[in-house]
Amino acid sequence: MKHMNSEVKEERTSNKKRIDLFLVPIVLIAAFLNLFKIWTDEYANAYYTAAVKSMLQSFHNFFYASFDPGGYVTIDKPPVVFWIQTISAKIFGFHGWSVILPQALAGIGSVLLLYVLVKRTFGVWAGRFAALAMALTPIVPAVSRTNNIDSMLVFTLLVATWMLFRAVRTAKFGWVLAAFAMIGVAFNMKMLQAYMVLPAFYVFYVVATKITWKKKIAFLTTATALMLAVSVSWAVVVDSTSADKRPYMGSSQTNSVLELAFGYNGINRLTGNTSVTGSSHKQPAQAQQQTASSETKQTSNSNAESSQSSNQSKSSSSQKMQAPDGGNQNGMFNTGNPGPFRLFQKGLSDQISWLLPFVIFSIVGLFAGVKFKGPYTAKQKESLFWLAWLLPVAVFFSIAGFFHQYYLIMLAPPIAAFAGAGAVALWSMYKQHNGWKSWLLPSGILTTAALQVYIMSPYVSSIGVAPIAGVGALGVILALVLAIRKERKNSVTNYLGVAAMVVLLAMPAYWAMTPIIYGGNSMLPAAGPDSSSGMGGPPSTATNSKQSGFNGMQPPGSSDSNSSSNNQMQPPSGSSNNGQMQPPSGSSNSGQMPGGSSKNNGQMQMPSSSSSKLSSSKRKSGGMNAEVNTKLLNYLTKNNTGEKYLFATTDSTSAAPYIIKTGKPVMAMGGFSGSDPILTVSKLKSMIKKGEVKYFYLSGMGKGGQSDVITWIKENSKEIPSSKWQSTSSSSQQGPSGNGTLYEITLK
Repeated sequence: MKHMNSEVKEERTSNKKRIDLFLVPIVLIAAFLNLFKIWTDEYANAYYTAAVKSMLQSFHNFFYASFDPGGYVTIDKPPVVFWIQTISAKIFGFHGWSVILPQALAGIGSVLLLYVLVKRTFGVWAGRFAALAMALTPIVPAVSRTNNIDSMLVFTLLVATWMLFRAVRTAKFGWVLAAFAMIGVAFNMKMLQAYMVLPAFYVFYVVATKITWKKKIAFLTTATALMLAVSVSWAVVVDSTSADKRPYMGSSQTNSVLELAFGYNGINRLTGNTSVTGSSHKQPAQAQQQTASSETKQTSNSNAESSQSSNQSKSSSSQKMQAPDGGNQNGMFNTGNPGPFRLFQKGLSDQISWLLPFVIFSIVGLFAGVKFKGPYTAKQKESLFWLAWLLPVAVFFSIAGFFHQYYLIMLAPPIAAFAGAGAVALWSMYKQHNGWKSWLLPSGILTTAALQVYIMSPYVSSIGVAPIAGVGALGVILALVLAIRKERKNSVTNYLGVAAMVVLLAMPAYWAMTPIIYGGNSMLPAAGPDSSSGMGGPPSTATNSKQSGFNGMQPPGSSDSNSSSNNQMQPPSGSSNNGQMQPPSGSSNSGQMPGGSSKNNGQMQMPSSSSSKLSSSKRKSGGMNAEVNTKLLNYLTKNNTGEKYLFATTDSTSAAPYIIKTGKPVMAMGGFSGSDPILTVSKLKSMIKKGEVKYFYLSGMGKGGQSDVITWIKENSKEIPSSKWQSTSSSSQQGPSGNGTLYEITLK
């Protein structure tokens, strides 16, 4: 122990004198992957970008994270990340890149933090490998290049980890309080997801601190109480404020932050119960596509170009994606089917699992010979911390009923930490001929290369056979050569070890670059040759030349002769059915995704990889609604006679681009998905009489929880002729709401 402490002190002294030159290129790689071309994303995630636009206008909107400038409804997440984004937009101006910048910097910061955390105990080379693995984990830059929350969340949790490690080293209770308080801050970023690391914090503090059990329990109890207080601080303020003095809490059914935290953003993610309007039953998977989460809210890349060959159309039936009960192995949103090997299934494995076999062998090596009762070395204690982070989170994603691919960034820190620490540990065991442990290195290389071949195999049409065959062949050769040369000690063996790590990181590096190469998607970020679709799975066929992700629907007021293509999602024209998406009237494929034909049973298709390349210097990938119908906007502006709201619409997808474009209030009557029970007929009548709103754009989507309101609007309004506001250009910008109807209501 004394020897280890002296090494740490020497390392600290050395660090003060010089910069680690090996870390510099790693940071530059992370900076490139996280920052390059973020300026091409004009709208980012339009739902969140609209909120930042609104939050810039008043402290009231800023504090509550109001979606619209009128303070009608909030977004469906706590405000901390959006406070940071708003400050960034205030400093640098309101742009897509200025709201993305904090997350991009957080992604780079996470790489640096992991280097610091791993290096101190496992050595400088372990820190370097861990930092590089973190930088090259594909889902990390894919998420960090958007204004979604998760990159900032992971950075905050790593800051909390640094504080906890410092608390153990210094034996100061103040650092324990700071670490748990930081988790409370993270809760105010994405609610219960922040608590996924708590098992690691509790286990590590209990095992690593040399104090009495009485003090351990007292300290952890106090720290937990502080964490809970910080966690609910904003929620208590909001929930205790009179409902008529604040916006409605978006995506909740009782206008409560706490209900949102423990329901919609909490337990429902595990159970998959994303029902709306207070219903207790689980929605069909196709309904979940519309209502389950804000991250699904507007999935497309609106100016991605698509091309299709005849052989793609022949194989389309094998590439479609269904909801889980449709029998497709990719599962809903390409998250696979629950089970112990879910992280190795298509759609998830290529986002996070490239190094998992090597990590498993590393865990075996790091814990080899450990006795349950101890004593434990510093390396074993910190390995236990990363294991207690990795396992519960991996179990959650293996069984969860609903999540998105980019949530997997939560697994990146422990995987990267084990990759770095394990590389050094296994190499040491290999060089020392440490019995069966010396076989862990070549075995880890071989199995990891095999998994990477499996991960890449569905993409052979996109990336070719060469890289797949290359990784497989080199992995086998290097593993065999290392096994054969196990008894030899010379520089050649050292080079072979380095070469093996380079091979294992080569394809993750390419995958991490795909959002830059092919274009990303700010709604459902995912890496891969089809990254602009936001679906992250193997490439498939898209028959419409403008289709990407869920694209194929037009913005309010536009029309397109191809809008009824079999592969496009259409707005429902049936009843609201509690907010669930319905097939268009006359469709025979009841229960399938809207827009399906008898040939494809309503299955949803993802775009071909060729559709994901950027076609312009500005990507308006704010989702299906990332464009504004200029003719509609001009009509509404010209005929506004002092109303507070430019117009009202069913959900956020139609409202967001107009808020971003004009900064004027647009009412999303039912919140994000149109399912929030915010508005009543009597309240709407009052608003109309007060002159707050008179125009209503109804597309037929998102009516759950407000069907009475929409029925009343249709029965008491004057329909505005489409010739006055609807664009007829077939090249109109693409958006979410299809060809709806504009109504006007005036009451005295």
